[in-house]
Amino acid sequence: MGSVAAIAFLAGLCVLLAAVLSAAHRAFYVWEDPRIDAVTDMLPGANCGACGLPGCRAFAERVVGGEIQPGQCTVGGPDTAGQVAGFLGIETGSLERRVARLLCAGGTDVAHHAAAYEGYSSCRAAATIGGGFKGCTFGCLGLADCEVSCTFDAIKMSSNGLPVVDLEACTACGDCVDACPKDLFEIMPARRRLIVQCRSLLEGEEALAECRVACTACARCVADAPEGLLTMERGIPVMNLDREDRETSLATLRCPTGAIVWLEGQQFPELREEHHAV
Repeated sequence: MGSVAAIAFLAGLCVLLAAVLSAAHRAFYVWEDPRIDAVTDMLPGANCGACGLPGCRAFAERVVGGEIQPGQCTVGGPDTAGQVAGFLGIETGSLERRVARLLCAGGTDVAHHAAAYEGYSSCRAAATIGGGFKGCTFGCLGLADCEVSCTFDAIKMSSNGLPVVDLEACTACGDCVDACPKDLFEIMPARRRLIVQCRSLLEGEEALAECRVACTACARCVADAPEGLLTMERGIPVMNLDREDRETSLATLRCPTGAIVWLEGQQFPELREEHHAV
């Protein structure tokens, strides 16, 4: 008799728990649009963050929710954006193309090396020892942390120890920005042409003693550019992004070292040809 009562009690408890779980499921259920999974499957799956979101699923949620447009996925390109837009019945939209630029031109052919480095082949490792082995402690160390980190194989090291960004392959994911211990990579609009290829805080002859293409803080570029386009900050010309529509090659004409350049496309075109010839 006792065992029957026990079984009945357990059966009743199971029924009660099932009812509680069912009620909880109904109370806390969050409906998710099935289109999110479909859009996620259409995306590249790189989860690179180039769109400004933490991954492809987060991007799909925002697209389905109407918060952003498919064209904001620069990795997938127009084909992916068109597929997603067609599936959702919305406009493709577009996002200004951005690329990574290296803010240093001090390769081994122009920059002085103050010491020999024989440790672990990594910029981050080398930088922990007195800032690195170059005379200019602000310059590129050339040990390829950026190349290794690039998810899209868009960076190759040149023979003079500078990383070369393939603009066609670059997706502005920011891996190189995170990898560089000297903060020498910047993600910027591909249309921008006026680039300062130096971040050295040294000035004048002191800067030239370490690198022949260093910015000497002469400020001629600031004087020659339209008013307000460039300002000197800690000895380096910096572009005012509110005035970037006024950028001009005039700012480069009197630079004594070529530290500020006017780009027509590839940042180091002769180095890119070198890679294609290999």
